[in-house]
Amino acid sequence: MKLLIVRHADPDYSIDSLTPTGWEEAALLARRLSKLEVAAFYVSPLGRAKDTASLTLKAMGRTATECPWLREFDAPIHKPGAEGPSIPWDWLPADWTAEPRFFDRAAWLEAGPMAEAGVAEQYHWVTRSLDELLAAHGYRREGEIYRAERPNTDTVVLFCHFGVECVLLSRMLNLSPMVLWHGFCAAPSSVTTLVTEERREGEAYFRLGAFGDTSHLYAGGREPSFSARFCEMYSLTDQRH
Repeated sequence: MKLLIVRHADPDYSIDSLTPTGWEEAALLARRLSKLEVAAFYVSPLGRAKDTASLTLKAMGRTATECPWLREFDAPIHKPGAEGPSIPWDWLPADWTAEPRFFDRAAWLEAGPMAEAGVAEQYHWVTRSLDELLAAHGYRREGEIYRAERPNTDTVVLFCHFGVECVLLSRMLNLSPMVLWHGFCAAPSSVTTLVTEERREGEAYFRLGAFGDTSHLYAGGREPSFSARFCEMYSLTDQRH
């Protein structure tokens, strides 16, 4: 089975939709995805993801199942030295790397701010929901791998957000999401592809074939949006700080 995780296009967070650039990205994405044979579409309930999906769905005459757990990962925490609550997946490098547990795929949830805020509840809700979806498509979680109960070559597409995308990847690849959140970057409208490998009959594992692929943008003569990243040099004041 092939699983495509699509991050929404360039967002206008003030209206939970897309910028003009985002709509152009979504159109190029639709041109790419509409050429595929897709077994099922799933989408976040948030506007920016639904709007991104809308052009692909319209082009293919399809609908998507809305999944609450595909919304952006929502578990506010109180970081040391920060005022007020903030998202759990945006830390300064010197801060998160100073906590050894953040590199461990189980222990990261036990680190102070995560444990105090009950992040585990949200994390397990999302990963349990993912496992239920994969089981419905023939692959049931069993320990650290997946039991291929109904092996297939279907393509399944999820339209969602960067934060929750890394949560999904952390489950399928058995990694700490902190490493993914801070070491990887999925640009707006990018496509991440995982494919099952069944090297022993009945036992499957998801393998990452492409992360944050934006080839559809280059094919349309567009550069990826910078909104996913932070300044390459602190002195570059025109880049996001």
